[in-house]
Amino acid sequence: MNKFIDKFNLSKEREEYQTVIDVINNDLEFRGTRLWILIFAIFVASLGLNVNAPAVVIGAMLISPLMSPIMGIGLGIGINDMPLLRRAVSNYLVAALTGLGTSTIFFLMSPLSEAHSEILARTSPNIYDVLIALFGGLAGIIATSSKQKGNVIPGVAIATALMPPLCTAGYGVATFQWNYFIGAFYLFIINTVFIALATFLMVKALRFPAKKFLSKELLNRAHRIVWIIVIATLLPSIYLGYNIVMEEKFSSSANTFIEYEARFPNDYLLSKSIDPKKRKISLVFGGKEITRQEIERLKDKMKQYGMDSSSLDIKQGFSYLPPSNDEADQRYTLLSNALSQKEKQETLLRAKLDSINNEKKLGAQVFSELKVQYPNIKSAVIEPSTAFTDSAKSKKLYLVLINSDREILNEERTKIEKWMKVRLQQEHGGDSLSLIFR
Repeated sequence: MNKFIDKFNLSKEREEYQTVIDVINNDLEFRGTRLWILIFAIFVASLGLNVNAPAVVIGAMLISPLMSPIMGIGLGIGINDMPLLRRAVSNYLVAALTGLGTSTIFFLMSPLSEAHSEILARTSPNIYDVLIALFGGLAGIIATSSKQKGNVIPGVAIATALMPPLCTAGYGVATFQWNYFIGAFYLFIINTVFIALATFLMVKALRFPAKKFLSKELLNRAHRIVWIIVIATLLPSIYLGYNIVMEEKFSSSANTFIEYEARFPNDYLLSKSIDPKKRKISLVFGGKEITRQEIERLKDKMKQYGMDSSSLDIKQGFSYLPPSNDEADQRYTLLSNALSQKEKQETLLRAKLDSINNEKKLGAQVFSELKVQYPNIKSAVIEPSTAFTDSAKSKKLYLVLINSDREILNEERTKIEKWMKVRLQQEHGGDSLSLIFR
């Protein structure tokens, strides 16, 4: 057991404390080369967001040197080094303002203004982003404090994604979409606070030597401020995360409800729309008119799927289909699909009905011919059937039940069986015809 626990020991691979402090301290400054690298990384990330290219955005994350001042903030708080903390905060503000200004200028000049998925993904932060930043920050400071750094730092830079939300905030400013700016900048703040918190916690856990405060009261006040900032950043993300979970749950329930309940005879679901924020389901049907009673019954069934307070809007007709750039083609495709589905169903039903009618006609004709040969036969049941065996196999056969006024001799039974096989075209062996006399 001790050997297993020893595998988690960090002290054997830990770098010298002063070496770690010097590494973080030396990477704080944003001037000259590092500042230009940041600016170009911002341009690369903005281009990636603008043309919706994930690989380009990832490349910008690897180029960006934004992690250093954030880890410097956590280190400065952790070891009570106020000069280090002031330098880290100062350079962090320079980097953040430079990034925001550069991305805003880019999006002001860009002819492309549509918000693609890469931009939208950075506008709705939640508690999961907090966890990513926290665990990413822990991995980052452990790697920095270890002699075996490996490729952890680039991975942390990608996972925590500091650059894209800052560029998305610039997009929000450039396009005057303040909800994008608020969401993206909040994500940037989440990453900042919790990477710094992870650094602070790991510095304490690894027992970095701390500088002595002249005033213990001042130290306690500083720590209170840190935790106030952490909690103030955390609470909105918990609320947003809860909303996301509830929206996902609603979408899942709504899709299940539509699949199993939203069915009407001779009607076809042409379009569905689920709005989890408003808890609303909109359905467009084509086919015969759906009565008010049928709609009310469908609404009542929503309670079974946990959607008591949700609204259901049912519309009928192709005119209610959502507009698109190719609206005519879309409606034509939907109409063709609906008609094709209806024709297939009608063809299948017609084939089944024809088969039943043909079997009835054949049975009646065979009985008439049999009656001529054997006038004593009173009635007959002639039906196609299926026989099942112990091996779970099945085979098709004709089941014939003959009722006669007098007993039919064995010789006559053999003749009738041979004639029935030929007449019913069952020449695949004795088991393909089951003949019963009574």
